Amino acid sequence: MKKVKYRHSTSRLLLIVAFFLSFSATGFSQDSTDVEAGEPQTAAGKDDASASAELGDPAAGKGLFNSLCAACHKPYSASIGPALHGVTLRHDKDWLYAWIKNNAELRASGDADAEAIYQEYNGTAMPVFPQLSNEDIDNILAYVEQPQKESAPAAAGGAGAEGQEGSGGGVSVNIIMGILIFVLIMLLVVLFLVNKTLNNFAAASGVSLPKKPTRKPIWQSFVENQFLVLVFSIVVLLGVGYFAYGFLMQVGVDQGYQPIQPIHYSHRIHAGDNGIECKYCHSSARVSKSSGIPSLNVCMNCHKAISEVAPETATEDHSKEFYDGEIAKLYDAVGWDPATRTYSGEEKPVKWVRIHNLPDFVYFNHSQHVTVAGVQCQHCHGPIQEMEVVHQEAPLTMGWCINCHRETSVQMEGNEYYEKIHEELSKKYGVEELTIAEMGGLECGKCHY
Repeated sequence: MKKVKYRHSTSRLLLIVAFFLSFSATGFSQDSTDVEAGEPQTAAGKDDASASAELGDPAAGKGLFNSLCAACHKPYSASIGPALHGVTLRHDKDWLYAWIKNNAELRASGDADAEAIYQEYNGTAMPVFPQLSNEDIDNILAYVEQPQKESAPAAAGGAGAEGQEGSGGGVSVNIIMGILIFVLIMLLVVLFLVNKTLNNFAAASGVSLPKKPTRKPIWQSFVENQFLVLVFSIVVLLGVGYFAYGFLMQVGVDQGYQPIQPIHYSHRIHAGDNGIECKYCHSSARVSKSSGIPSLNVCMNCHKAISEVAPETATEDHSKEFYDGEIAKLYDAVGWDPATRTYSGEEKPVKWVRIHNLPDFVYFNHSQHVTVAGVQCQHCHGPIQEMEVVHQEAPLTMGWCINCHRETSVQMEGNEYYEKIHEELSKKYGVEELTIAEMGGLECGKCHY
């Protein structure tokens, strides 16, 4: 028998794998360290906090500020009036009591500071608040004198969340999967080398290995079987026809369409958090075929005084700075200067992207559905008050509209539009409630004429 030299490549690979796994196990044994968020409070911040505590209760002052002052003032930035943070450093408390309760009386007494502020704002007098007590004013001052909280960068927060994703003990899932994949690859390499070594040993020992029987290629066997060819051809034709029909039926159906608009408008904030009615902006939906695109002066009705959003408005996807930047785009489009509170006269058109679009041969009247039938906007447009970016909720196909006409009952009570025909149709169909289909809602000429 011929002597066979054994190679040590297999043992070396096993040693490498063992070393790698022991190194990885060290990483698993390490404990994760919790990092406390937030920056240390500065000495100035402590002074501001202690000063606000001496003034009054910031929590009670917040409610008073939001109800009485927020329309014209902001704590840290100028609005219609000046920023109020630091006002206790510019004026003493007795002067502030007199100014807030009745600034007109203070100016009439000849106070120079009161008259200077009145002239600085072009003779615009601040409303008087005689109902406020000194304690109420102290609470408001305590609220506005709180140190401003710096929001952490969104990128840093995202990076931290991404780095800790799926970690049970401080080790990422991606690292664990990488180790497992590496181990499997090493096992395959070891099995291949073992198989090769055994074959070499058998060949050197004179052992003949059985040869694999030669088989006819599967494609050749398939071609020679005419029955299988026929069945396969029928299945392929039916499958192609099914998928082709499904593809063609989706032409013109834009369900889920969600374009990016030139100015980000959050329906979640306006219609959801602030409860603004849809028809305040889309007012033509009450009396017209089209719901219309709101003009920018409708936006400016509120945003003349609102140049930034509240910090709690921010989300994981959009920071407060992002929303403030979108308001700045609105100002640029209408030519509004928030510093001087004047229009420059330089306007720029906003190229909104249309989302819901029906074919030209389809007639749809918003006023008939909204005013006459009392259909809510969410019935067709989905939970619009929850959408950060609006998308097309419904398919808006002919079948979808017909199903709605078949299932929806007409609201007869207090609806003068249907009073004359309700009695006749109820007798005709023998029902108490009439669906839109029973009132002719399935006639072709209703939507196509």
